[in-house]
Amino acid sequence: MRKSHRIAAATAACALAGGALYGAGAATAGQSTANSTHEPYNIGLLVKDIDTYYGTTADSNGVYQASPDSPYAKDLARIDADARRYIDKAARKAHHHGEKPAVVFDIDDTLLLSLDYEKRYNYTYNGTTWADYVNRADRPAVFGSPELVQYAAAKGVTVFYNSGLSEAQRTAAVDNLKKIGADVNLDADHMFLKDKANPPAYLKDCATPGTWNCTTVQYKGGTRRHIEDDLGYEIIANFGDQYSDLDGGHADRTYKLPNPTYFVS
Repeated sequence: MRKSHRIAAATAACALAGGALYGAGAATAGQSTANSTHEPYNIGLLVKDIDTYYGTTADSNGVYQASPDSPYAKDLARIDADARRYIDKAARKAHHHGEKPAVVFDIDDTLLLSLDYEKRYNYTYNGTTWADYVNRADRPAVFGSPELVQYAAAKGVTVFYNSGLSEAQRTAAVDNLKKIGADVNLDADHMFLKDKANPPAYLKDCATPGTWNCTTVQYKGGTRRHIEDDLGYEIIANFGDQYSDLDGGHADRTYKLPNPTYFVS
């Protein structure tokens, strides 16, 4: 579940400025609670730091955008460069051994940037406004993400998507990914979304029709297990902006993209 700004800010403060903590009570990167009861980092100052990190500006249509010259963009460029080198090497090795290499991408703030939503709603979450925002299908790309999707595909690596978006949001997700140029394997066999009404059999330990008890780690880890064990792929890399996107195994390497705006447990 998505947490409010007050929790997210403390949790994600370490994502800014290369992992430095902003206050005695700040949470560490992989946890959702603070280590102490000392006064936490001031929220107003943290919002300013987040804006500086993204280089946030409103465009001519009043939409908040990240700057391609921002620290955020530079962090993404470093991750992208490392991922490309690794994918090239891992893909060649997998093909040499007769394996089927795959990469898995989260969608929200891994491929599609939600900064405008976070700014407009002061880093809080509401299911109705979020659904409306997603369904507009006009989010910009996370810098470098469409190119990385295309790069993996060009290396003979099968691209999968593993997202917390609901099945009802599939059309919007596909349309938005097409708009940003990540038009690779956008069919239902490669894009896994939450279907709480009719969950897949491979999630039977935490979900049955009409009853969903899966944590994010169970859902995403279980989906990756399905990709490897049932579909026969070797997941060489898994990309996400949340630690819950990455925990749970079934990936040779994980890439944590920066996101200081919210926390998903």
